[in-house]
Parts: sequence; C-alpha cells; structure tokens
Amino acid sequence: MSQNTHPDSAKQAASSSQVQPAHPAGWRHYFNRKMLICVMLGFTSGLPLFMLYNLLSAWLRAEQVDLKSIGLFALVGFPYTWKFIWSPLMDRFHFPLLGRRRGWMFITQLALLASIGSLGFYSPVNELHMIVFLAGLVAFLSASQDIVIDAYRRELLDDHEQGSGTALFVNAYKISTLVPGSLSLILSDFMSWQMVFSITGLFMLPGMITTLLISEPRIYGEPPRTLREAVLEPFREFIHRRGWSYALLILAFIFLYKLGDSMATALATPFYMDLGFSRTQIGLVAKNAGLWASLAGGVLGAVWLEKTGINRGLWIFGVLQAAAILGFALLAHTGVGVVGMANQLQAAGATANEPNTLLLGLVIGMEAFSVGLGTAAFTAFIATTTDARYTATQFALFTSLAAVPRTFFNAFTGYIVAETGWFNFFLICFVLALPGMLLLPKIAPWQTKAA
Repeated sequence: MSQNTHPDSAKQAASSSQVQPAHPAGWRHYFNRKMLICVMLGFTSGLPLFMLYNLLSAWLRAEQVDLKSIGLFALVGFPYTWKFIWSPLMDRFHFPLLGRRRGWMFITQLALLASIGSLGFYSPVNELHMIVFLAGLVAFLSASQDIVIDAYRRELLDDHEQGSGTALFVNAYKISTLVPGSLSLILSDFMSWQMVFSITGLFMLPGMITTLLISEPRIYGEPPRTLREAVLEPFREFIHRRGWSYALLILAFIFLYKLGDSMATALATPFYMDLGFSRTQIGLVAKNAGLWASLAGGVLGAVWLEKTGINRGLWIFGVLQAAAILGFALLAHTGVGVVGMANQLQAAGATANEPNTLLLGLVIGMEAFSVGLGTAAFTAFIATTTDARYTATQFALFTSLAAVPRTFFNAFTGYIVAETGWFNFFLICFVLALPGMLLLPKIAPWQTKAA
C-alpha cells in the first residue's frame, strides 16, 4: 500500500471489498478489460480540453483575433479549478437506471457533444461573446465529466493497478489531442468551421458507448448519506490525516509539479503558426509525431510505473517533462531563425521550412512522450492520496488545484510572450518547473517505492 494512503481508508477498503489479487502474469496485466476502459475514458476525458486549448485557439488565430485575447481565453478553464465545489453532488446523488458514476458520465458526455458541435455556428469577429459562453459551458461540462471519470477509475483499479492504469489513461488523454489538434485542423483547410466543430463533437460518441457498456464500480464503505456529509467529511479527513503542515505540503506540490509544463504548452498551436507552419503541417507533422510518441509512452509508462513505483516515476518523469520545455526553447531559437531567412533561401532555390519541420517533429515527440509520463505518475500519486470513501470530492479538490496554473497563469502567457519573445518565455517555463521537483524528497522519497 502507498505511504500516501490513509490507514482509515485502507481499513474501509479491506472491510468492504476483498484481499488484493495477485498480479496477473505477462501481458494480460497491461491488456485487459480494466485497462481498455481506462483507455476509452482517457480519450473522451481529454477531447473537450484539447478542443478548448488547441482547436479553439487555432480558429481564433485564423480569424485574426489578437494573441493577447487568445491567451485570455485560458480563463474559460475556470471550472477546472473550482470543480471540487460541486463534486460532492456526484458523490451523494445517483441516477436510477445508470447508477451514480455512469449516470453522471453519460449526461455530461451528451451535453458536451451538443456544446462542441454548436461552437462553429458563431463568428469570432461579430459574436465573440457567444463563443466565450459556449467555451465556458464546454469547460464546465468537461470538468464535471473529469470528476466522475476520475472517481470511476480510482474505484475500478486496485492499488497495484493505479500506476499502469493511470499511465494508459493519461496517454489516451494525450492522444485525444489528435482530433482537435490534427484532424480538425486539417479539415479546416477544406471545409467550413461549422462542419469542423460538428465532426469534432461526434468524437464524444465512443465515450458515450463505453459508459453504456461498462458496469458500476464497487463501493468502498458507505457513500455519503447526506449532502452535508458529502461536503464536509472529505476535507476534514484530508486535514486530519497527518496534520495541517503535511496537507499544505501536498497541496503545494500538486500546484507546482505541472506549472512549467502547463504554461509551456498553453499557446503551442499559435507558436507553431507564428513560426510559419500551416495548419495542415501542424496537423500532419507535429500531431503525428506526438501520436507515436504517446503510444510508446503509454506502453512504457505502464511498465515503468509498475516496476519503479509511483514515487520514483515522479522523479524520473519530472526530469523528462522539464527537459521537454527546453526542446520548445530550442525550436523557438532555431525555428525563428530559419523562418527569418525564408526570403534568402527561397531566392536561392532552397526550402525554408525543411529544417523546422524535422525539429518540430522531434520536439513534439519528446513532449508527448515525457510530459505524458510525468502526468501519469502525477495522476497516480493523486489517486493514492485520496480516501476511498470520498473519491470524487478529494480527487476533484486535488485536480482542481493542479488546474490553477492552466487557468490563471496561462491566461497571461500571451502577455509574457509579447514582452519576452518565445525563446525567453520557454526558459521562464523551465525555471518554473523546478520548485515542484524540489518538494519530491518530502512528498515522494526516492527510497520509498509507492504502489
């Protein structure tokens, strides 16, 4: 059992479920029904978020919306930072036919399909207020879907499966960016934005079908009997677990660990466009490089976390995700220089974008591989930190805090880039990735192998 799991939680789980099963042998440990569910739910969980941060920003940039305004669109992610407020409702109430977890999942997925499909029917030039409203609605529904999917995954997987299951979930989450960040971008060069957003929304269907086919997870102990209990007990348990000081240390780590990475990728698509790449090039080169790297990261991440444990995964993958930020800095330094020489090269009969295209693929591949691994270990750590009786609320609290940089700090990235340029911006992001790593000796000691 992880050192981060509360003893009371362990007693509750032991009394209400069963003895942990032995590890299945060979490939069946990584390729079974539970892992397939994690993959499908990971894809449907990531799609709305990447639609907001990839496709929406590309659409606004293509319609000549200024970079500062695009950066401010990060504020539509406000629900991700406050989802713990309504998460007790998802612990307390259930639906008669589908149940507590599956009911909330299906309702949010159906609403997301409709909301995403509606976006393209409005003009960024004349109806920006409606786009802001719909983007905010998508963020609220997406955050709500994340609450219940995170709770379902935590309850579906045994402790020894959290690392491998979360690794596959996170990498499927990352792979979902290929729809709004690749396919949709390519389609936008050949069809209207109305059709693009409608097609993008239809990719919620696999998640809806999965929700209908799976069964409700087992329940550890008694779920909250009243709304008051659902609201208060998760916070009281977390604070009293090991005292205020340790609780604050965990919260600081959750806030800082992904800060630099989150800021570095906030304006990724506008960054590539500013370097001179077309939307089709971004879709084909950058996102396909990310696909194969994410697939490799998904398989290796599951195996590595199983062998090394979550604690050491946080160390190893944290270093890799920080190094990925430096790759963006290299692309900014080299890429801008090559694009700047475009006229001279074209006059000489050379192809201006060839060096950039190769470097772009390498940098995006490294980002998809290493950041996906870091997110897998980070999310598995959060899962083992929750008390099994209050899964939805505590998981939502921790992931809400982790989303603060993505929402508030990312809103200012456009201003930072305008003042510093892309190269210096990525160096700043790299520095901001270090404080979270410095907390690892206290939070996840290398010598202790967590579940």
